[in-house]
Amino acid sequence: MTHHDREAVGKRFNPALMHHAREKSWAALNAICERMHPGIREDEALAMAGEVFRDLGMERLWHPPYIRIGPNTLKTYRERSIPDVQLGENDIYFVDLGLVFEGHEGDVGDTFVVGQAPEYAACAQAARDLYRDVAAKWRNEGLSGHNLYNYADERAEAMGWRFNHAIKGHRISDFPHSVHKGGDLGDLEHSPSSDLWVLEIQIAHPTEPFGAFYEDLLTGAAPVGARQPSETPDTH
Repeated sequence: MTHHDREAVGKRFNPALMHHAREKSWAALNAICERMHPGIREDEALAMAGEVFRDLGMERLWHPPYIRIGPNTLKTYRERSIPDVQLGENDIYFVDLGLVFEGHEGDVGDTFVVGQAPEYAACAQAARDLYRDVAAKWRNEGLSGHNLYNYADERAEAMGWRFNHAIKGHRISDFPHSVHKGGDLGDLEHSPSSDLWVLEIQIAHPTEPFGAFYEDLLTGAAPVGARQPSETPDTH
C-alpha cells in the first residue's frame, strides 16, 4: 500500500468539517465529564453519554464510546473492562469517543480525576503533556508516524511512566474511513498529513494499577482539548 493510498479520502471530504467534528466531539467529552460523579458505574456512564450525543445532534458512532474507571484505565479499546467498577471519591477515569458529525469523523479522548488524588492527577497530566510534546515534534520536524511513536516511548520512560505499545494511532476522514484502510499511525513510514491522523497516547504507572489516555487529531490548528475540572465554572 502506498502512502497516497493510506491517506485517501472520500469525494465529500472537507477539512473544515473535520475540524467541526473535532470541536463537537470535544464538546461531547466535556459534557460527559460534567455529569460524572462518584458512585457511577461504567455502564451507567455510557448510557448517560448516549443522551449527550443525542443532545449534540450526533449522526452516528464510528466506534463505540469507552469510559474506563480506576483499574480499567489500563485497558485498551480491544480489552473488556472489569465489570461493575464504580467511580470512587478519589479516582481516575478516561473517556474515548468516536463520533460522526456532518459526515465526518471526530475522535477524542482525555483522562480526569475526581477528589484528591495527586498521583492520578499527575498521570492524567502526563498523558496530555506527552501528546503535546509528540504533536509538536511532528509539526516542527515532520517525523514519520513510526518515529513519532518511538519518540513517545522514549519520552514516556524519561517522564517515569510505562508507554502502552498496543496503542498506535490511526486514520480518520469523512465517514467511513475504514474503506481506505489507512492502518496504524505508528506503522506509517512517512510524515502524516494534517487533519487525517489521530495521535493516541496511553501510559500507566510503573507499578500501580492505573493509567491515562489522551488522543486528538494531528492538525496545524490550535488544540481544542477538554476543559479540565479546575477550569469548570463555579455554579454554587
